Amino acid sequence: MHRVCVFAGSKAGTHPDFAAAATALGEGIVRRGWGLVYGGARSGLMGVVAESALAAGGEVLGVIPKAGDRLSAEQAHLGLTRLYVVSAMHERKATMHDLAQAFVALPGGFGTMDEVFEAITWMQLGLHAKPIAFLDVLGYWQPLARWVERAVEDGFVDHAYAARLVVESDTERVLGALAPKAGFVR
Repeated sequence: MHRVCVFAGSKAGTHPDFAAAATALGEGIVRRGWGLVYGGARSGLMGVVAESALAAGGEVLGVIPKAGDRLSAEQAHLGLTRLYVVSAMHERKATMHDLAQAFVALPGGFGTMDEVFEAITWMQLGLHAKPIAFLDVLGYWQPLARWVERAVEDGFVDHAYAARLVVESDTERVLGALAPKAGFVR
């Protein structure tokens, strides 16, 4: 099964459009016959995308690190197709990368940025050729898109790598852009 890893905030954000986009993304992934990989939490946009994919009858794989010596029952979504419990954040990111053939970033905070930038860095280093997209809800990713353009102009990022990133406000266009790049069939 083809799977999309979604990086998303553990909080829902201040605007209902963020949750609506997470819902549409989860439903869209399942409608295409793909599985969802995500951070394993039941809160925030992470929980919303997982719940929407589950409600649509899809496969949902979560990857969550232990909190100290135990799994935080308040954070983990225990109703998933499968929940992987790992020992550390780095292992979480590596497992999510291994399980998916494409990546989408929804709005989020520092953790979301860490996860998506690791995917970008690994792509730049040649460790994978998986497509990476940003679902640009309410222009959330526009400052990042401008920064990438500036980094290319100033010679810090090769245009070839920047051109591989998809920044799109429409869920169906994001998923459509991922499909051929990841070798997905409809």
